[in-house]
Amino acid sequence: MTYIVTDACVKCKFMDCVEVCPVDCFYEGENFLVIAPDECIDCGVCEPECPVDAIKPDTEDEPDGKWLMVNAEYAKVWPNITVKGAPPSDAEQFERETGKFEKYFSPAPGKGS
Repeated sequence: MTYIVTDACVKCKFMDCVEVCPVDCFYEGENFLVIAPDECIDCGVCEPECPVDAIKPDTEDEPDGKWLMVNAEYAKVWPNITVKGAPPSDAEQFERETGKFEKYFSPAPGKGS
């Protein structure tokens, strides 16, 4: 099992999860974070830190494994992030919106740390 970042993170990117990860397996996109499945040690400390409940065990992924694939793909190309940054200034506007990946996801990399 591994943990995955899901739709709720898009446009929110609060990054509380980054600070508690003991193996630094988070990678940063412009408006989304992902977890590298091959680096995650399944400790679960990140899951309760997310204020929008975007982090789930991969056992709660969609039937087609969508989020595991998204996390694995972008963890290969986005920069690693180990320090909590500031969320987007408009993050609170998007906190409870659903279907954000299809509407707002950007494949552009973030700054990393």
